[in-house]
Amino acid sequence: MATDAELLANARGGDQGAFTALVERHHGALVRVARTFVTSRAEAEDVAQDTWLAVLRGLEGFEGRSSFRTWLFAILANRARTTAYKARRAEPAVDPDRFDTAGGWVEPPRLWTDAVDDRLDAASLAPRVRAAIIELPEVQQQVITLRDVEGLDAAAVCDLLKLTEGNQRVLLHRARAKVRSAIEREMAP
Repeated sequence: MATDAELLANARGGDQGAFTALVERHHGALVRVARTFVTSRAEAEDVAQDTWLAVLRGLEGFEGRSSFRTWLFAILANRARTTAYKARRAEPAVDPDRFDTAGGWVEPPRLWTDAVDDRLDAASLAPRVRAAIIELPEVQQQVITLRDVEGLDAAAVCDLLKLTEGNQRVLLHRARAKVRSAIEREMAP
């Protein structure tokens, strides 16, 4: 059985069979690793295919400072992180089903603060808010905790978490929307 280095040398020489052998040898592992970055098997397959295209384009530029496998997984990790980041950015802050086709509210958010005394007192609301915050993705938890619980300003949070101002604003908006939705669900009659 040929080694990765031998198959790589042959693939560089134009041997399509050698490249196919590399794909057959490593594709399953690429998909498994990509799956740890993205949310579905289909996305993982897409990332793996994108990785192979990048390998094909960069074949001549591979200098051999690392093993082929290490180079391959470095490309995969970069592609998977980019895919996962784009998917997170596309995540809606509010459930799209709450809007009609014209973009208006199907049912506007209820003002639950007026009826809070009838259903809950402030002391019992705090643990529910904390529980909703714990369910958030890690960075959203950090941003909402620093901003809304600890009272830090946006600039301080950006500096602490190494975020851009825009990214911090989006993370805070999404976190607040998710916490609000969780409390609305709990307080629904």
